[in-house]
Amino acid sequence: MKINQKLHVKELAGKLERFFELAAAKTLRLHKEWEPAQGAPVFTRRGKYTARGWTEWTQGFLYGIPLLIFDATGEDRFLQLGRENTLARMASHLTHIGVHDHGFNNISTYGNLWRMAREGRIAESEDAMAMYELALKVSGAVQAARWSRIADGSGFIHSFNGPHSLFSDTIRSCRVLVLADRLGHALMGENDVRIPLMDRAIQHIRNTMRYNVYYGEGRDAYDVPGRVAHEGIFNMTDGRYRCPSTQQGYSPFSTWTRGLAWILLGCAEQLEFLDAIAESDWISYDPDKTFIGMLKRAATVTAEFYIQNTAVDGIPFWDTGAPGLVHMPDYRERPSQPDNSHEPVDSSAAAIAAQGLLRLGRHLGASGKGRKFWQAGLCVANTLLSPPYLSEDTRHHGLVLHSVYHRPNGWDYVPKDKRVPFGESSMWGDYHMAEAALCLLRAVRGEALPRFFCGAGQ
Repeated sequence: MKINQKLHVKELAGKLERFFELAAAKTLRLHKEWEPAQGAPVFTRRGKYTARGWTEWTQGFLYGIPLLIFDATGEDRFLQLGRENTLARMASHLTHIGVHDHGFNNISTYGNLWRMAREGRIAESEDAMAMYELALKVSGAVQAARWSRIADGSGFIHSFNGPHSLFSDTIRSCRVLVLADRLGHALMGENDVRIPLMDRAIQHIRNTMRYNVYYGEGRDAYDVPGRVAHEGIFNMTDGRYRCPSTQQGYSPFSTWTRGLAWILLGCAEQLEFLDAIAESDWISYDPDKTFIGMLKRAATVTAEFYIQNTAVDGIPFWDTGAPGLVHMPDYRERPSQPDNSHEPVDSSAAAIAAQGLLRLGRHLGASGKGRKFWQAGLCVANTLLSPPYLSEDTRHHGLVLHSVYHRPNGWDYVPKDKRVPFGESSMWGDYHMAEAALCLLRAVRGEALPRFFCGAGQ
C-alpha cells in the first residue's frame, strides 16, 4: 500500500460524521426488520442481512454496534437499543462452552457497557456495574476452560474444530480472560485448584505467536516474515505440534488476510493492556521475560506484511495465495478493484487491520515505525470511509461493502453474471469498522482511544 504521510486524522472528521449518520439509520432499519428468532445476522445477500446458524458468533456485534453509535453520537436511543438487547439476549453466550468467541460476543456487549460506565459516558447503578462485571468474569472463566495442553506443559484455547485446533482468531478473545483476571476472578478446577486467567491468556497468546506467525527463520519453505497461518494443528495424544492448516483461507502456506488482521489487532491491544498495568501483576507468568518482546515482534512483522501485500489504497484480497491473483500480478501497484473476475477483496480484514495499525502506531510512539503504522491505519480507514467501500445506499443493510465470509465453502453471494463475490457486508466487518471509526473520532476530538480494560485493576 502507499502510505500518505501527510494525511491528518482531522481530515477524516467529515467522513466519520457521515459514517455514523449512515450507521445510525442502517442500524435502526436492521433492528426493525430483523426477527431475532432467525438467529444472528451474519452477512448480506443482495443487500439484506441473512443468518448462518453456525455458532451465532456475530450476535454481540449486532448489539454492540448501537452501543458504539451511542458512544460516538450521544444519542440515547442507541444506548437503550444495545443495552436492552444485551440484557435480554446475550446471557447464553456467557456460559457457551462450545466456542472460542467469548471476546467477540461479550466484550462487544457487556464489555462496552462496562467500559462506557467506567469512562463516565453513561451513568450506571452499583448493581448494574456488578452485573456487568459478573458477566465478564463468567465469560472469561468459561472461555479459559476450553483448554488444550501441549507437549511443553503450556496450552491454548482450542477452536470449535476440536482440541487439536489453535485458531489465530482467538487471540482477540483473550481480552475477556485478562479483563476477568483484572476484576479479581479465576477459573476454579478440581480440588479447588485456582487457575489464573492471566496465565492462560499469556500461554494462549504466546503459542499463537509461536505456531501461527512466521518470522523468516526457515521454519518451512514458505516462511515469509509476517505470514500468518489460520490454524495450528496438534497431535493431542502427545501434545506435539504437527502442521499449519486453515479453515477459511486458501492454503496452510498462504495468508488468509482476516487471520493476519486478528493477530495484528490482538497483539496491539495486549501491548496497550500490559503497558497500563504493573509488571508485577503479570511477570510471574512470563518466567523468561520475553512476552512483551514477542508481542511487539508479532505485531510489527504482521503490520509490515499487511502493508506490503495490499493494494495501494490499503485493501487486501481475501488470501495472499488466492490462485486467481496470478492473473492480477500488479494488484499491489494500483487501487483495489472489488468488481473483478478473479478473486474477492476483503474489506472486513481491512477494517480489523486498520484498528490494529492505529493502536500499534499509538503504542510505539509518534516517530519511526509508530508514525508509519499510525499513518497506514489512517489511510486504510480513509479508503473504507469512502465509496466504493462505504455503503451509502440506505436500502442496503450493510455499512462496509465488499466483505467476504468463507470463500472455500462458497458461502458468499456472487451476483448474476459475475465470477467472484463483491458488494456485500458482514456483521463483523461493520462492527470493526465502527470500532475503528470510534477510535478515529476520539483522536479527532483529542480524546484517548477507547480501551477494553479501561484502567481495570489499576
